[in-house]
Amino acid sequence: MSSSLFDQLAALATEQRNPASGRIDAATVEEALEIINTEDHLVPIAVRREIPRIAVAVELVVDAFKNGGRLLYVGAGTSGRLGVVDASECPPTFGTPPEMVQGIIAGGPEAVFRSREGVEDVEESGAEALRQRHVSERDVVCGIAASSRTPFVLGALEHARTVGAASIFVTCSPRGKDKVDADVIICPIVGPEVIMGSTRMKSGTAQKLVLNMITTVAMIRLGKVYENMMVDLQMTSRKLEERSKRTVMTVTGVSYDHATGLLERASGHVKTALVMELAEVDSKEASRRLEAADGFVREAIAGESARG
Repeated sequence: MSSSLFDQLAALATEQRNPASGRIDAATVEEALEIINTEDHLVPIAVRREIPRIAVAVELVVDAFKNGGRLLYVGAGTSGRLGVVDASECPPTFGTPPEMVQGIIAGGPEAVFRSREGVEDVEESGAEALRQRHVSERDVVCGIAASSRTPFVLGALEHARTVGAASIFVTCSPRGKDKVDADVIICPIVGPEVIMGSTRMKSGTAQKLVLNMITTVAMIRLGKVYENMMVDLQMTSRKLEERSKRTVMTVTGVSYDHATGLLERASGHVKTALVMELAEVDSKEASRRLEAADGFVREAIAGESARG
């Protein structure tokens, strides 16, 4: 068994030596930084090649959200932490309920702060984590594993298929090398890490970019962005209160005091304030228009019905 695992690891792209960094231990500080930075330049190129597949993933997530479903990230180690980070950033950025996007990490919440070795090795644990959250056919499960072989993640994906949930797999191993069954497999191939096997580096960066793209574009497709500004943020802190005012001022051109008044009459809802000002309607009519436009500010201003 150990020999089989050894052979599997030895064959992984993420476990190969990088010829560009073979003497990094003898480099100066600046030389070492330049080696890392040069390798990091490969990451966005690798992600860009996967855009057609990322687009499919976004559509799966949008469909789930529109039908009351959730997006659940599942990972271990760095991959798990990245899922937790992306999920935790959605509520303050887009005004989503915490349960809408969730991050599940092998070993539980404490593994976010301190590595718990070995907790990723049991497939059943991944399945059980989804059972505890009552995952169903309305949800999307996104497994994240740089090496493509993490048992915890594979067990979660298998459970997702069993219950009819849509599935996404984000890995930095070549497509088709491992028989992972998912609706869409996203494989930004970043090459060997600067430090052999340290997938917190290029692989982690690639995964973070992919997760950013999935949730950001999904939220745009739900009407949570107007032009290129967050308009569904929650005024839960002083910073977000001021950002809300600045957003209204930037979009409409009104003064600080005027924006403050608009937000007060809109009960702190940025979208409503924008429609009130730009469509020259009261808060009740602005709310009606937003509901008819399925939350899209542009359509609500124009008085159009929701997108088809």
